[in-house]
Amino acid sequence: MPLHMPHRGYLVYSHDIILTVLSFYISLYLRLGDGLLAYFSLETLFFGGALFGIIAAGVYLYQDLYRGVWRYASLNDLLAITRAVTLVVLLFLLVMFLWARLDNLPRSYLAINWFVLMALLGAPRFIYRLMKDRSIDLRMENIDATSVPVLLVGAGDPAEEFIRSLSRTQDSSYRIVGIISETAGRVGRNIHGVPVMGTINNVISIINKLEKSGKKPQRLILTREDMDGSQVRGLLDASTKAGLTLARLPRLTEFKSGIVDTTEVRPVAIEDLLGRPQKPLDRISMAGLIKGKKVLITGSGGSIGSELVRQICDLKPAELTLLDSSEYSLYSIDMEISVTHPDIVRRAIITDVRDHQAIYRLFSDVNPELVFHAAALKHVPLVEANPCEGVLTNVVGTKNIADACVKTGVLTMVMISTDKAVNPTNVMGASKRIAELYCQALDIKHSADDGTRFVTVRFGNVLGSTGSVVPLFQKQLASGGPLTVTDPLMKRYFMTIREAVELILQASALGDDNNAQIGKIFVLDMGEPVLIIDLARQIIRLAGLVPDQDINIKITGLRPGEKLFEEMFHGGEPLVETQCQGILLAAPRGADSATITPSIENLAKAAYEADLGKVMMLIGKLVPEYKTKTDNQG
Repeated sequence: MPLHMPHRGYLVYSHDIILTVLSFYISLYLRLGDGLLAYFSLETLFFGGALFGIIAAGVYLYQDLYRGVWRYASLNDLLAITRAVTLVVLLFLLVMFLWARLDNLPRSYLAINWFVLMALLGAPRFIYRLMKDRSIDLRMENIDATSVPVLLVGAGDPAEEFIRSLSRTQDSSYRIVGIISETAGRVGRNIHGVPVMGTINNVISIINKLEKSGKKPQRLILTREDMDGSQVRGLLDASTKAGLTLARLPRLTEFKSGIVDTTEVRPVAIEDLLGRPQKPLDRISMAGLIKGKKVLITGSGGSIGSELVRQICDLKPAELTLLDSSEYSLYSIDMEISVTHPDIVRRAIITDVRDHQAIYRLFSDVNPELVFHAAALKHVPLVEANPCEGVLTNVVGTKNIADACVKTGVLTMVMISTDKAVNPTNVMGASKRIAELYCQALDIKHSADDGTRFVTVRFGNVLGSTGSVVPLFQKQLASGGPLTVTDPLMKRYFMTIREAVELILQASALGDDNNAQIGKIFVLDMGEPVLIIDLARQIIRLAGLVPDQDINIKITGLRPGEKLFEEMFHGGEPLVETQCQGILLAAPRGADSATITPSIENLAKAAYEADLGKVMMLIGKLVPEYKTKTDNQG
C-alpha cells in the first residue's frame, strides 16, 4: 500500500469513493426498480452502501490508482480500474456471503454493479482527456528490456507524447525509467505508468536511486523546447557527473504529425545552454511595421540578413528586395524564399553598398518604404588587417544607403550595429560607431520635417553566425581539437540569431512609432556575458567528451584589436527602459549632420586612396574614445 499520495490524488480518491457508494444504489435500482424500498429496509441499504464504500476505499489505496494523471489517461489506467473494481465486487461478495449467505441480495446485482462502477470511475477520466486533447489513444505501452534506459526531464505534453510514441514502436530504442518534473505539482504521480520521481533540483539523487534499483539511465532527455538556459546548464553538469549524455526530443508538432522517427532524439545544441526565457513581443506592432510595405534588406545573404528575410516574409510585406554582394549567399536565400513564400513579390540584386550610383539607381527603381541595413564587414582581425576596406563598407556603405533613403523618401531605415562600437579598440567597432553617428545625425535632422526615420539597433554576438566562435569550435572539435581560446578571461554577450532578429523588428516598430526616441540607439538586453572558455568546455561536453582529457583547450593570446570584455553601452549613455521587455534605449553623444558629413567624406577619400595613416587619424577624430592596443600600452 502506498505511504504517500500526491495532493491532487486525495481529491480524486474522495471523488471515486463517492461514486462507488452511488454505484451501489444505482445498481440496486436498475435491478429492482421502484420495489427497492419494499425489498430492503433503510437500515440495510445504509449498511450495504457504507460497507461497499469501505471495501472500495481499501482496495483503491492498495491498487495505487492515484498516481496517474487524468490528462494522460490510457489503456493502462483502464486496466488498473478494471482490476480494482473486480476486486471490490469480489470482496463485497465474500463479506456478504459470510454475513448473510447472500440472502435477499439478487445474484445479478453484482454483475450490474461491476459495469456501473466501471463506467462511473472510467468515464470521468477519459472524458477529461477527450476534452483536453480531442482524442484518446488506448494503445498499450511497449517495453523492450534491451532498449536504452532514459530519464525524461519535463512532465508535460511532450513527455506524454513521447511515451505514447514509444508504445507504437515495435522495436523501441529507448526505455523510460522515470520522469523529472520542473515543478513539484506532479511529483509522486505517473504518466502511463512511468513515475514522476522528483524535480530538477534533486536530479542527482534521482539518478542514484535508479542506479541502486538496477535501472540507472544512460541518457537524460529534455522534453521542453523553451527550457531556460541556466536549467539546461545545470542538467548538463548533473548528467556529466553521473556519466550520462544529454539530449532533447523532436518538436511536439513532429510527434503529432507523424513526420519523424520519434525514437530518434536530437542532440542538445549550444543555443539550449545559453537560451533565456522568451520575452513577450508585440507582434501586432511588428506586423503593422511590415505588412503591405515594400521592404529592402542589405546583406540579405548573411546570418542576420537571411533571418531578417525569413521573419519579414512571415509578416507579409507587399514586396521584398534582397541585396548582397555575394552571389552564392544571395542565391541561397532567394531559393529558400521561393519555396517557403512563393507568393511574395521579390527581386534579388547583386550590388555592393559602396557603389553610390548603383545604390541610388536601385532605390529609385524600387522605391522601398522600409530598409534594413545589415551589410557589413564584421570579422575583427580581418578588418584590422584591412582598415580601408572596413571603412569603405561599414562607413561609406552605410552613408550611401542612408543618403539614398533620404533622397527617395524611405519611411524608415533600420541600421544593425554592434556592441563593438562601444569604446572600440578595433577598426571594425570604430567604423560601426561612425555609421551610428551618421544615422543619429540624419534622424535628428529629418525628424523635424517628417522625413526618413533612422533606427539604430545595437547588440552583441549571435550564436552560429558566419565567422563566429561557435562554428569555429565545432569545426575544431570535428578535427579532434584542440579548441582555441585567445584568453581564459575573455567574455562575450550572446543571443540566438532568431531572438536577435525578433528584437530588431520589435525595436524597429518602437522607433517607427515614437518621436521621443529620435537620435537614440536601441540596445538589446543580452543578459549576462559568457566566458568563452566555458563555452568551449560546454561544446566538448555536449559531444559526450571530457574537456582537457579527450579534447584539449589551447590559449592562443589576444588577436589584434580584440578586447577581453565587450560593452553594450558607453558609460556616458544613460539607459532607459522601453515598453518592450528586452529592449533598452541609449542616448550616446550625437553629431550635427553638417559637421559629420564632410568628415566622413574626407574619411572616404582617404580610404579610396588607401592612405592608411590619414584613415586612422580621421577615425580617431570622429571617435575620440577609440583606443588601439598601442594607445592602451602608451
